[in-house]
Amino acid sequence: MNVEQKSGKALWRGLALNGVKEKNGQALWSGFKWDIRAYTMIIALLAIWLIFVILTEGRFLTPRNLSMLTRQVSITAILAVGMVLVIVAGHIDLSVGSVAGFVGAVVAILQLWHHWETVPSILAGILVGLLIGCWQGFWIAYRGVPAFIVTLSSMLVFRGGILLITKGITISPLRPDFKVIGQGYIPAAWSIALGIVAALVFIYMTLNNRRSRLKYELPVSPWTVEILKILAVLAFIATFIAVMIAYEGIPIPVLIVLFLVILFTFVANNTTFGRYVYAIGGNREAAALSGINIKRTNMSIFLIMGLLSALAGIVLTSRLDAATTSAGNLFELDAIASAIIGGTSTLGGEGTIPGAVIGALVMASIDNGMSLLNIDYSILVIVKGLVLVLAVWVDIATKKRTR
Repeated sequence: MNVEQKSGKALWRGLALNGVKEKNGQALWSGFKWDIRAYTMIIALLAIWLIFVILTEGRFLTPRNLSMLTRQVSITAILAVGMVLVIVAGHIDLSVGSVAGFVGAVVAILQLWHHWETVPSILAGILVGLLIGCWQGFWIAYRGVPAFIVTLSSMLVFRGGILLITKGITISPLRPDFKVIGQGYIPAAWSIALGIVAALVFIYMTLNNRRSRLKYELPVSPWTVEILKILAVLAFIATFIAVMIAYEGIPIPVLIVLFLVILFTFVANNTTFGRYVYAIGGNREAAALSGINIKRTNMSIFLIMGLLSALAGIVLTSRLDAATTSAGNLFELDAIASAIIGGTSTLGGEGTIPGAVIGALVMASIDNGMSLLNIDYSILVIVKGLVLVLAVWVDIATKKRTR
């Protein structure tokens, strides 16, 4: 399909979506249908929350539990942000949990056994993550070894590495200023200020995105739907801030996730590197013929994944105030599932960072809710595995229907 045909179809969809040759009521309903398709996982998340609210007799929605849920989801969300880029490019990374645990152990050892200060130990941990990403990227990008094999190897290597460097023991306690990263909160006044800033930024980005889509004759929602969507998001921000303040404030790990989501959403949507990632995942041969440096792009992807794995390990270790031999176990399952549940295609070429965070929230909500119900951990793992299979099936079934 050439560019003119795509543009024509996009314009026709945009006209239909905005109600051209339709009545106002029909245009509004068309917009709602478009948004429901775009936010299916949000509806699913709300349904999961409703189920757990009923089963836990309201304990699930207490400020304390929701605050714990946001801290719990933060580590998975950090990994899921990088996993989106990996899967979109047509790869997979099975090593993120082991790398996170290994980096956390390195940071803890430097602090407790070698008496390093917090900042140097964190920088050392990030450097280790980058080196691991470089190692994996070298084999994948420049030696042509499938990412599945390379990262499976790394998963085993660094899981064993954790046992080796920790000597099989838990390393604790860590420095007080380091614990703030995973356990600290933003005071109420600052939380309110951040909420106001977030609301203004969202309004600006929404209006700017609408203006850009109209400029290039792409489909947009009717103004009525757009305003309702803005009001819904503003209500969510206000509710979130109020709930967090009702406990102790916004957890610092949540701020880290928000920063990463904004940063990598911009990278994915507004940079050459981001367009290259989607192009490689969509059609590798066409990307190569168009002059994209696939090897360098793949190397960059795994460098980013190594960095984010290290950051997740640092936050995890800070939150636990310890480095344990089981740290990061099965985190790769949560990260992959979060990305796929959030709309990242297993076939590559499609996926969004915010969608992966929603997926992470779905996984964390299942984990948190089942924990409140005192359901056995083995059942929890089974449920997570079934959710992942279901998410992949939905993705494949959707792809078949659109062909």
